[in-house]
Amino acid sequence: VIGNPQQAAESASRSTSYEDIGGLRPQLQRIREMIELPLRYPEVFEQLGIDAPKGVLLHGPPGCGKTLIARAIAHETEANFYSISGPEIIHKFYGESEAHLRKIFEEAARKGPSIIFLDEIDAIAPRRENTVGEVEKRVVAQLLALMDGLAKRQQLIVIAATNLPNLLDPALLRPGRFDREIAIPIPDRIGREEILSVHSRGMPLSADVDMRHLAAITHGFVGADLEALCR
Repeated sequence: VIGNPQQAAESASRSTSYEDIGGLRPQLQRIREMIELPLRYPEVFEQLGIDAPKGVLLHGPPGCGKTLIARAIAHETEANFYSISGPEIIHKFYGESEAHLRKIFEEAARKGPSIIFLDEIDAIAPRRENTVGEVEKRVVAQLLALMDGLAKRQQLIVIAATNLPNLLDPALLRPGRFDREIAIPIPDRIGREEILSVHSRGMPLSADVDMRHLAAITHGFVGADLEALCR
């Protein structure tokens, strides 16, 4: 993997656990059911005679915790974590982008249980009818083929994240590919209070710091904004 993003992601995920995620309890519960069960207990799905989910799409505004959730799940399930961002995949030479994608999927399948995280998937797999470049069209086709090949591979799950779900190629969202979609919303007041307490953990705060008041007056702030506020 170019620049070995796996090691960088693994070191980041080592320190990320479910306790580091605030304000997303219902979404986290759903994601855990979809991702932890197939990775930890694949025999449950064999017993039921159904295929485990292979792709989960997280969408929501920037800074609301999509990447954080993926890293926390990789850490908690002790899975290998491969993080791929859009610009990292696209190469100018013919066939190089697809080969890079295939290499990551093959390595992840060989070293399972693994999670492949495709950040900013709208840059990797935009709608083909709106795409001018041939490279992007070939990468979308390769990604579709790889997702279809996941049925034969156990203990490999692909999580994708985007702020622009409407720009994705619709073929990616059909059943058997990214058929599970979870919206990660802007946190409400209770969620903001949880996020503030996560980011201020270990800070020597004076007695007049009122987290409840801060949560009440930060309407519309996402997790990244609240982290910046704490800093």
